[in-house]
Amino acid sequence: MVCLGKMNHRVGKVCFVNDAIPLFLLVKKDEFYAKQEKLMPEKDWIDYMVALGTVATPVLVLVLSAIGWKFRQSFERRIKLEEKLRDDRIEIYNQILEPFIILLMNDTAWASDPKNKGKNREKTILSKMLSLEYRKVSFQLSLIGSDPVVIAFNNLMQCSYKNSENDPRNSSENSKEIMSLLGAFLLEIRKSMGNDSTKIDNWGMLEWFITDIKKFRHGGG
Repeated sequence: MVCLGKMNHRVGKVCFVNDAIPLFLLVKKDEFYAKQEKLMPEKDWIDYMVALGTVATPVLVLVLSAIGWKFRQSFERRIKLEEKLRDDRIEIYNQILEPFIILLMNDTAWASDPKNKGKNREKTILSKMLSLEYRKVSFQLSLIGSDPVVIAFNNLMQCSYKNSENDPRNSSENSKEIMSLLGAFLLEIRKSMGNDSTKIDNWGMLEWFITDIKKFRHGGG
């Protein structure tokens, strides 16, 4: 190894190995490889994460697509079920309300229908409400009707049973109670069909049925 004298104030002595390669170059080379060896684990970790991301991305997309499809299927099935349930409720409501529609008819309207010729209106109402078919429909209502509708119907029927045993001299007051509960029943049906924010009250539901509803409401008939 040959060392030259001082070249300048910054470089200092330059030593050669085998008269060819400067010694400081060998030192720099060793430091470079040492740094590269330290960086290797970090590079391997980055490569691993890139590979993992490459594999995981399509799997994640597939999983999310499956979840989205399942959610959409469930949502569409629920919508179809609600539509079917809505149609069933409308049919049941129509059958349940038939005796009360007859009750609200005046004698002239009742007699004008040829199908009612020779029939007693009160007896017709009673026979319909006591029929097996009406019992079946009432049972269906208790199964698929909303809670407020079922409660309103129960109150109406209990009042009807009670009034059938009351003194006929109180018929005016009994009729007012029946009308009030019938209006409440109709109102709950209206709400169950999507009109939750309705401003109409139970008496308002009967105004188109009864000509003197306001007098009946405040004066008792």
